[in-house]
Formats: sequence, structure tokens, C-alpha cells
Amino acid sequence: MLWVCLAVGFVTTLDVSIVNVALPSIEESLDAGPTQLQLVVAGYTLAFGLALVPAGRLGDAGGRRRLFIAGLVGFALFSLASGLAPDGTLLGAARLLQGVSAGLLNPQVVGLIQQLFSGPERGRAFGMFGATIGVSTALGPVLGGVIIALAGPETGWRWVFLVNIPVIAVLLPFAWRLVPRSVVRGGPRRLDVVGLVLLALATVGVMLPFVTTTGVDDDPSRWWWLALGVGGAAVAAVWERRYQRRVGAAVLDPQVLGLSSFRNGALLGTAYFAGFTGIFLVVTLHLQDDVGYTPLQAGLVGTPFAVASGVSAWLSGRAVARWGRPLVVLGLGLVLAGTVTADLLVRTLDDEPGVVGPALAGALLVAGAGSGMVIAPNQTLALAQVPVGSAGVAGSMIQVGQRVGSAVGVSVILSVYYGGLASGDDGAVASSRAMLVTIGFVAAALLVGVVDLRSRRAERRGTTAPDA
Repeated sequence: MLWVCLAVGFVTTLDVSIVNVALPSIEESLDAGPTQLQLVVAGYTLAFGLALVPAGRLGDAGGRRRLFIAGLVGFALFSLASGLAPDGTLLGAARLLQGVSAGLLNPQVVGLIQQLFSGPERGRAFGMFGATIGVSTALGPVLGGVIIALAGPETGWRWVFLVNIPVIAVLLPFAWRLVPRSVVRGGPRRLDVVGLVLLALATVGVMLPFVTTTGVDDDPSRWWWLALGVGGAAVAAVWERRYQRRVGAAVLDPQVLGLSSFRNGALLGTAYFAGFTGIFLVVTLHLQDDVGYTPLQAGLVGTPFAVASGVSAWLSGRAVARWGRPLVVLGLGLVLAGTVTADLLVRTLDDEPGVVGPALAGALLVAGAGSGMVIAPNQTLALAQVPVGSAGVAGSMIQVGQRVGSAVGVSVILSVYYGGLASGDDGAVASSRAMLVTIGFVAAALLVGVVDLRSRRAERRGTTAPDA
């Protein structure tokens, strides 16, 4: 069951980044405009994030198996529709539905790990899951470049989507046999429909202005969506407290939100994904636009990050039960060191194409080793005190934070990069400024980690006091 979960996490996360290198081919093949291309990329992320919380709550309510199977089938069908799309509009629509399918699947993965494992085993399972997420995100541009190089730019972009179908075909029989049929004990007996709608509005309002940002001639009125997002979140908070008092099955259980370990973990994950996703974007933009690398060459520079992240995530999954939050803080320190080094290399080696790629690969190796200590251990620590009956929705809220963080990070980085070019900066200067944004987000995550570490130590001192 764990291997099925890991494979699902791999393919759904891979589709966030693999499509980036295919955009020029899609633009040329389908004569797609900027809005259609943005929908291909951002539509998947937006729909992914929007479906997470409802899917998590429905899974906790006993529908985990049905949602898992439906998500797998839907992901395969809409991958097929994306690969066969005759124009940019239908491709964008198929990507939206593919994102919904991914959003149905991922909360069930987290809920199943929380349900089927406990203690150190849970940490190791989440460690493997974190390694899968980190490797798939980093390998996306590489695999996309390889597929397009083999199949050609005219049809290669179609195989970027169609490659999902044989993977799902293998997974589906195992999922049908292995996903538990039993209802999760302690899960909610009623469905908070109003809460789900309010949270959906909040998610759309917060994410939409960021995922529709291209960095060039963006409509400033899109930021009004943030008012809807903030308003929806405020109304949702009031409704959830009242609903929990009256019925006791709120989507966002105040008992879960009251856990400082959960709040800090969710905030750290949001800040980290804003920087983590941006690292590859800045490096890819710089190497292709400024240095002259091909998509495949630029993608290969990120391979050391993927390898190091996978190894360290596997090891940290075994160590998190012993070391706890200090492990995450150490990982964030390594990511920060690697990112700062990458910024220095971008500034100084932009005119040496034979050197800058290997040098950046070395810096990303350090950052990848740290990243593996962050994603999975942070999720393990954030969910450690969450009841199994709320595991799906709690895990989905952490993933919503990750999707929002990614959207914010990409938006700000694109705006800084293209804004710099428009103002007359050369490519290296624009890339460096964008990299500083990434550094800022990682530093913010590190600050949250230090605050949470001090809070945990204070709690331990309090529980061991004589009068406790």
C-alpha cells in the first residue's frame, strides 16, 4: 500500500513541474496564447489546491477508498485528454480536471499513511513520501526535457501527459486490492458543506491572483481576489467555531488548529515551498535565457538536488523520531547555504557557460541534502498530535499551504525577474534579484522552525516541572 501511495504522490507532483519545459512546444504546436499557456500551468495548481480540503474531509468521513480509485481513474482519463487536446482551450480545461483528480488523491495518501503507520514507522513512511515529492519536483524538468528530445518538439509535449497512463494502468489493480475498505474510526459523521464552500472561496481568492501572474503586463485588478480570499477565510473561521460547538464535525477542527505543532508546521511548509519551488524556476530561466542551455541541459543541472533530496529524506525519515525539529532546522540551514551559493554563482559566472552549470549543480546538491530534511520530517512533526480521524483534512491543509506557497513564490519571482529585464538589467542581475526572493522565503521558513523549536523545548520544560 505504501508503494502505491508513493507512486501516486510521484506522478501527481511530477505534473506540477514537468510541463514547464513543454510550454514553448505547446505554444508552437497549438498556437496557444499567454492566457491559455498560463491555464495549462496554473490551472492544474489551482484545481489541485481547491480539491484538497473537500477531498480530505470526505476521505476522513469514510470515503477514502472510493476517492482514491476515482482520483486514479480521473487522472488517467484527463491525462489522455490533455495529450490528445486539439487546441489550447481544451488543453487548459483538461489540465483543470487533471488537477482536481490529483487533489482527490493526495489527501487520501496522507490519510492512509497516518492511518496505517504509527510511531517511528510513520516517520519512515513520511520520509519516503517526502523523498518522493522532492525527487518528482526536481526531476520534472529533466524528464520533460528527455521526453521532448526523444519524441520531438511537435509531439513530445503530448507524451509529457500521455506517459501518466501506463503508470496509472499498473497502479489501479494494486489500489483496488490494497486500499482498505474500512471506515476510519473517529472520522466525522456529518459533512460541513458551508465550511467546505467558504474554504474553497478562500483558497481560490488567495491563489488565483498569484497563479495568473506572468510577470509581463498583468492586470492589477486581479489582486481584488485577495479580498475575497481574506474575507472568505475570516467568515470560515467564525463559522467553523460555531459549527464545532453545535455539531462537532467542522472541516477545520479547532482542536487541530489549536495545536501549535500543526500551525507551525503548516506555516513553515508554506514559506518553504515558496522558496523551494522558486529555486528551480530561477536556475532554469537563467541557464536557458541567459546562458544558452537547452531545456534538457538546464534540467540536468537540477539532478543532484533530486538525488541528494531523495537520499536525505529517506535517512531523515528514520531519524525524525529521535531528533525532531532540530533536524528540520539543520536542513533549512543547508538549503539556505546552497541557495546563497547559487546566487553568488549566478552573479559571477554568467559569462562562463562551461563552468556555471556544474557549479550550480554542486550548490543544488547541498540545498537538496537539506531539503530532504525539511519536507517529510516537517509533515511528520506537524501531524504527530493530530487524531487519525482528522488526518486527511489536516494533511490536506498542509498541502494547501504548500500549493499557496508555490503560487506565491512563482508569482513574485517571475515579477522580479521579468521586471528587472524590462527595466534594463542584464540576465544575471535579474536572475540574482529573483534568487534573493527565494533566499528570503527560505530564511522565513528557518525563522519559523527556530520559533517552533524553542516552543517545543519550553513545553518539555513545563511538563517536566515539579508542579506540572
